[in-house]
Amino acid sequence: MKKFSFILILSLLPFMACKKDHVDASNTKTLQSSINDMTASLPTIKQIKFNEALYILKTFGVEAEGDIAELKALGQLINGKKVPEIMTMADQVAQKNGIEWASTAPPSLGEMNIFGDDKAKESDPNDVKANSLSIITKPTGDDGSGAPTAIQIIPRLVDNAGNPIAFTGAGLEATLEVFSNGVKLSTAKNLMQDNNFKGFNLKFSSIPAAKVLDNKIDITVSVKTTTKTFKMTKIGLDVNSSLLKIPTAPKVDSTAVKQDPSIIEPNNTGTTTPSSADPNATPTTTPATPKQPTADPKNVVSGFLNNVSSQNLKAAYSSSSNPSWGSYESFANPTSGFGSVKNVSVKNITANATNANIASVNATYDVTDKNGKTTSLKVTFGLKNVNGDWKISSYKINP
Repeated sequence: MKKFSFILILSLLPFMACKKDHVDASNTKTLQSSINDMTASLPTIKQIKFNEALYILKTFGVEAEGDIAELKALGQLINGKKVPEIMTMADQVAQKNGIEWASTAPPSLGEMNIFGDDKAKESDPNDVKANSLSIITKPTGDDGSGAPTAIQIIPRLVDNAGNPIAFTGAGLEATLEVFSNGVKLSTAKNLMQDNNFKGFNLKFSSIPAAKVLDNKIDITVSVKTTTKTFKMTKIGLDVNSSLLKIPTAPKVDSTAVKQDPSIIEPNNTGTTTPSSADPNATPTTTPATPKQPTADPKNVVSGFLNNVSSQNLKAAYSSSSNPSWGSYESFANPTSGFGSVKNVSVKNITANATNANIASVNATYDVTDKNGKTTSLKVTFGLKNVNGDWKISSYKINP
């Protein structure tokens, strides 16, 4: 009998050894299997909290759209982690996002299942019965002049008569989307645990000024229960334009004007004559004379600055051939490129030196960015002949 028991124990060891105590995110199957193993090793209450922690991380700890993408991102985030590490990560994410959740608190989010089992259960607190969603919006904060600094956006689940539904102990995923002129500006998520939910505090300083049309935004809020997702939109909310997010002044190329090695020097006509030391030497072939630009390089620089000032950045970029400015997207970037410029006031433009292939132009002007900051600049523009047109090839800010 003892021998039989010993053999039985030995036969069970391989199965016991297969139980994982850490996340294996090699694929979705191993992710679910390892999480199931880790959950099964915990007491009942800790199992619920562990599932809540996973839900917090999946919903708020990763940047992804859609359940499948979120699940994949979650796997990458927690791969190799054990239960205590995952609990700590969830605490940090909850605190960062202002969610009233803690790994040491009693279960509070209903029955969470990150693998998509949303079927209603008899005692599921997330199966909230409501008719629709309403949104309360109100300005908050004070910028010092009496103007608001943010909008508080509070969703409420209501019945047929428009009265708020009473519920507690839920973990409903609430999502806020912000738009202007049909362009999505931002997305935020939070947990609605009861109908005293404080909602979202949308700070104007988080909204990019360049993307807001007529100082108005639209918002859409959705709240997901077990069986239904409620959605509500409000159009034309006013914002405090003076507090909108303004990009920093553009980074500029401070390198000196560089001459293309293929450019002919001013005193070099391009014609090679026989050496006096060898009167019988055969002259080399005279290269074709490049097409001479007809435009004044000063006018090219002036046109560039005018286009930047009017934010006609396509035209400004087309007048350049400067590798330091990179792609058009980099050149026109509203944060680090010329897209952050509001106005250019030119004081003086003078030409330094010009020949058939290169030119140098000095310009003195004031640049005002979209935050209202004005900077005085003295810049040397280097230009080169590109198929008969002057193109700005370098940009140097002088002291």
